[in-house]
Amino acid sequence: MAAPKRVFVGSLATETNTFSPLRTDLQDFKDSFYAPPGAHPPTPTLCSAVFPVARERARQYDWQVIEGTATWAEPGGIVNGRTWEFLRDQMLEEVRAAMPLDIVLLGLHGAMVAENCLDCEGEIIEGVRRIVGPNAIVGVTFDPHSHLSAKRTDNADIVVVFKEFPHTDFVIAAESLVDLAHRASTGEIRPRISVFDCRMIEVLPTSRQPMRGFVDRMKALEGHDGILSVSAIHGFMAADVPDLGSRIVVVSDDDAPAGDRLAERLGMELYSFRGRTRPEFLTPAEALDTAAALAANGGGAPVVIADVWDNPGGGVPGDSTIVLREMIARGVSDAALASIWDPIAVRTCISAGEDAHLPLRFGGKMSAAAGEPIDAQVHVEKVMRDAVQSFGTSVVPLGDSVTIRVAGIAVVLNTVRSQIFSPDAFSNMGIDPLSKKILVVKSTNHFHDAFSRIASDILYAAVDGPYPSDPAKNEYRNLTRAIWPRVEDPHANDTGQERLHAR
Repeated sequence: MAAPKRVFVGSLATETNTFSPLRTDLQDFKDSFYAPPGAHPPTPTLCSAVFPVARERARQYDWQVIEGTATWAEPGGIVNGRTWEFLRDQMLEEVRAAMPLDIVLLGLHGAMVAENCLDCEGEIIEGVRRIVGPNAIVGVTFDPHSHLSAKRTDNADIVVVFKEFPHTDFVIAAESLVDLAHRASTGEIRPRISVFDCRMIEVLPTSRQPMRGFVDRMKALEGHDGILSVSAIHGFMAADVPDLGSRIVVVSDDDAPAGDRLAERLGMELYSFRGRTRPEFLTPAEALDTAAALAANGGGAPVVIADVWDNPGGGVPGDSTIVLREMIARGVSDAALASIWDPIAVRTCISAGEDAHLPLRFGGKMSAAAGEPIDAQVHVEKVMRDAVQSFGTSVVPLGDSVTIRVAGIAVVLNTVRSQIFSPDAFSNMGIDPLSKKILVVKSTNHFHDAFSRIASDILYAAVDGPYPSDPAKNEYRNLTRAIWPRVEDPHANDTGQERLHAR
């Protein structure tokens, strides 16, 4: 009887906005999610869903699963060098200690940048390959808001990317990776990776057309004609890295030419969507005017406004006061906003206690683009230690948090930065979201799945400044490739793209 296959599972993830005023260190990882070997909870997290899936498949596939550390930091600024080197070396030492290995499964984000490394995931995958040798199967999952380098595809056998934005399918992606890795380890398949560089960067929500249909077509291609997996990397425009931009990733069963053709066909289709995938972005004034009119004529369900660029999920602080100021100036009532990151204000409110009335300065602390701090008399309505919200089956920390009422508006202040995913970010803080006419959330699109179930309408408000949202004007220094919209037709002089394949 053959010995069980030895399978290592590890996860190291964050999304780095290289333009952010924030910096990321080890405490940020520990504040968001840090599980030492063997301590990963049964519930998945965005980038570590490979852990519970590998556990579940272990008996079926006759695996001996060796778990490493799993950690995730809320998107932020550049990771400091000491933190990066510690986390990288910790993962590689855990892989080395687990040898010999048949399979390595890594839950990565794909957009981590450290002060001394522009391609953290490439360095990790390369280091793992160096340890395990050429015959072990190395598979990774990525978030679509990531970058893809040759170093990654040179050293991985399988790359699977979440297809949905909002990322409602991260467990499905982990299941796909685990199943393909098993099949590859038995010799049933021989994965080959093909990549097409779309040479564009754009916001690509899959909750709306044309991306909705594109994702459905990608899914339909899998499992037919030797195509094992199809993914779209959207790219992350807030990172100044050489590999920024959208790409199509096709994993074929030992048929690189077919994978190349499909990747190019889908890549040019994705490129054709440029300039027409974003939802309509309104100014805060336009959004509030529209919301007021909709609420007055609606059936009682709240209108949801997304403050899209002050989104902590994009690596910005999440302490902008601009939309809230507009609400106060207009006398908006019967409304709630989540959340403004301000640990100092939270600490002050906790000291005052529930039902306290006090003058409070909050928000607008980290950059001039976030607006001025708000000085107001507030009522502390709710204090919650270690507050959380949901993202699908995941539990997302908000840290110690408070609900304050300012000028008739309920506002959540939190200490652990997070974008808003679910209405329970309000209800857990004592706010009934269904009782409000207007809900404002700091998120680009991850809120959409959960909030679309309770909202009468969803609006997107864009405040220029907190996030580098115009790639045509962003001051990239490491990006040297021609990509749209920085170049009107980056494919014009294309004489044949370099194809990236697995080893």
